[in-house]
Amino acid sequence: MRRSTPGRLAVAACSLALLTALAPAASAVPAAASKAPTAPAAPAGHHPGPAAKRVGYFTQWGVYGRDFQVQDLETSGTAGKLTHLNYAFGNISAQGTCVMGNIPGEADAWADYERPLDAANSVDGTADTWDQPLAGNFNQLRELKAEHPGLKVLLSLGGWSWSTHFSDAALTPASRKALVSSCIDLYIKGNLPQDGTRGGAGAAAGVFDGFDLDWEWPGSAGDTDTVYRPEDKRNYTALVREFRTQLDAYGRAQHRKYQLSAFVPAAPAKIDAGFEVRKIMRDLDFVTLQGYDFHVSGEPVTAQQSALRARGDFSGDATVESWLRRGAPAHKLVLGMPFYGQGWTGVSGGGDGMGQPATGPAPAKWGPGYADYKELKELAADPRYRLYRDRRGGHAWLFDGTTLWTYDDPQVLRDKARYVRARGLGGAMFWSLDADTPDGELITAVDQGLRH
Repeated sequence: MRRSTPGRLAVAACSLALLTALAPAASAVPAAASKAPTAPAAPAGHHPGPAAKRVGYFTQWGVYGRDFQVQDLETSGTAGKLTHLNYAFGNISAQGTCVMGNIPGEADAWADYERPLDAANSVDGTADTWDQPLAGNFNQLRELKAEHPGLKVLLSLGGWSWSTHFSDAALTPASRKALVSSCIDLYIKGNLPQDGTRGGAGAAAGVFDGFDLDWEWPGSAGDTDTVYRPEDKRNYTALVREFRTQLDAYGRAQHRKYQLSAFVPAAPAKIDAGFEVRKIMRDLDFVTLQGYDFHVSGEPVTAQQSALRARGDFSGDATVESWLRRGAPAHKLVLGMPFYGQGWTGVSGGGDGMGQPATGPAPAKWGPGYADYKELKELAADPRYRLYRDRRGGHAWLFDGTTLWTYDDPQVLRDKARYVRARGLGGAMFWSLDADTPDGELITAVDQGLRH
């Protein structure tokens, strides 16, 4: 996953380049001559179709620079195609509890539940008032759920930047109990900090239907200030168990079921360092697999970032196989798909640009080497760029002779969704919804692939 603080450049979800040497790029063909990879036939009688999960991340900070509001999920038609909406991110304090407030770089209560929205930007068309306890994104999520009663909204806890204190918080039975209790109190019971007329006891009750654990990474390195230790592996299992136990206990009292998911890595070394796969899968409703950032723009050679298949390299299929071999059930594996691209500039060596030296990340609107799909769609219409596809690998890239962007377009995503169906997987996940077009072009493609 990516950043958790507005105003800070997104760092690669996992620096996989440090874990493996770059494999030779698969041979590519121009888009006009390309052919999508054929997924294996689905098992007889297996038709996940509409039942497959569609999990999209909504970024807290996207309401600022990108001006992507909860209402946009409704106007784009996206909300009606989702089964789960993950709100990114919640943070853990140095004291080992879920924390919220207006703390620069650590929490943003203004975006979460204080910011008033006018009628034009509200899901239900009604302006927020000065004295209502819940405003901001949380209130809009409540309104969105009223329009889509089947939609589950999960609070995603951690992320690349905010996994700092996970290891400490999971260290002992007492610390795990305290962490989970504080998270349930804040997000499930909705007992928000009081700030003037906003917040208070139960202010956000009913907004969230569970948690998505985004600890990057137990037992191995993540962001520069993120603590990790060998015992994280067993402590992660115990933390998942604690979340499941407390959520179930509270759910029984409320006569409802709260959900628990986790974002998990692609690299086998990271899986083995931090995850007792068979044990955690008993308590998790599903996991979302890292299906992107296999290579990132900080690397010196261009490479695919999200191929479905890549011989001798990271890929979506290899990630699925890694989790299956370690005991994860297929129906609980949700394949992550990027709604953004990784880009390089100063690419030399000619050809289609893939597997060639580069001088650095490509310039882009939101940060070097990182561009939303809606921006890349515009580049694809630029006659200076040529679209390439890898037939066997199932990925695409743009190249103008100097700058290369690797990304997933609608054709790639439809093929990936068909792969999900053919393998009997649990569904598809998207990072992140604010990178799609205003009419939801990418999520529509995935939805089509999951149905047909």
